[in-house]
Amino acid sequence: MALINCPECGRQVSTAAKACPGCGFPVAENLGAKETSPTPLGSPVSNELLAEVRPSWWNYFWHLFFFFLIVPPFVAWYRRASVVLRVFSNRITLERGVFSKCYQDYLPRDIRSIDIDQSFLGRLVGIGDMTISTAATVEGSEKIDGIPDPRGVRELILAQRGSQ
Repeated sequence: MALINCPECGRQVSTAAKACPGCGFPVAENLGAKETSPTPLGSPVSNELLAEVRPSWWNYFWHLFFFFLIVPPFVAWYRRASVVLRVFSNRITLERGVFSKCYQDYLPRDIRSIDIDQSFLGRLVGIGDMTISTAATVEGSEKIDGIPDPRGVRELILAQRGSQ
């Protein structure tokens, strides 16, 4: 006659008792059921993990697809808002950044050259990259990507330089 813990209240109960004296849980019936439960082919019961199954990524295909449709416009908006080129009658201002800012001012007479690079697709849609080189600083050049009508902006800057 051995002592076991009651599965209901945790008290020590004899294996010969029909019920737990503390809570009345039928210990003898549960003990008999555990001893007579058959295992397949007499194999021992083990707790070895055989497989861990998670839902397939294909189940979330539309979530991922729409994620990629929503995020790039926010990235494009952020990158577009982070660069502003302003041409005044007596100076050119380049402002970079959204949260932290960097301001650069150029006098039109200090501009040494204005280079424009346009790809085939850029020429079709009317955008290009502009590089402004100045004589005021050593190797002072600023590249601004994706300027609309870069030739018109260059002509506007050169007109300001000629009017001074």
